[in-house]
Amino acid sequence: MTEHKENAPSFRNAKAGDIITFGIYPQLADGTDRTPISWRVLQNSGGELLILSEYILDCKRYHNDDKPYHSEDADITWHDCDLRKWLNDEFYNAAFDDDEKGIIKTAFCGGNGEGCPDTEDKVFLLSVDEVKTFTDATDETAARRRAVGTDFAKIKKADGYRLYVYDKSIEKDYIIENGKKLGCSWWWTRTRGNHPSRAVFIGARSNIKRYGRVNLGGLGVRPALRIMTM
Repeated sequence: MTEHKENAPSFRNAKAGDIITFGIYPQLADGTDRTPISWRVLQNSGGELLILSEYILDCKRYHNDDKPYHSEDADITWHDCDLRKWLNDEFYNAAFDDDEKGIIKTAFCGGNGEGCPDTEDKVFLLSVDEVKTFTDATDETAARRRAVGTDFAKIKKADGYRLYVYDKSIEKDYIIENGKKLGCSWWWTRTRGNHPSRAVFIGARSNIKRYGRVNLGGLGVRPALRIMTM
């Protein structure tokens, strides 16, 4: 059994729908802050939580194939994509200290799409099946499928892309939070789309879209974790 230090967090009483904080990540536009990350609890299975970031934390392409947008995209799976590597290396090490890493479980990730191998990950994206199971705009205990990004997610990244905020003056494209009207954005799942060079993403109005080109910029990342409740 893994031993944990006394200051490792405990989430034994967390329920589906609760918001918890765990880890840190820049969320202001200048990127110099280390703000606690808010997570929505999707499931407490007794000893283990499945959690999803409440906000889109960053803007990343699914795979950086460096080809022009209108060229033929690379055929890629979740197993081999750059976004999976980034989540389990750069993001994982930037967001969590040793105590927090001590309660992050290695998660089995199936449902990655036809012809896509299963994986085991510390940090992952939800699959389409998990999105359908755990996100529902009509259920107060579920994660909201529509999502907004942090200011950090909206700044231009090294590859020239920034998080696209869907804004066409239609109420369904917005979330009202603390009296402020916030434009929604698209976010990736890990599941292969309708072609080997596509991945599924979630639209601004909660719809599941299966045609995201893997080198498409402007889409957001909502990491997911399985953590021990201590």
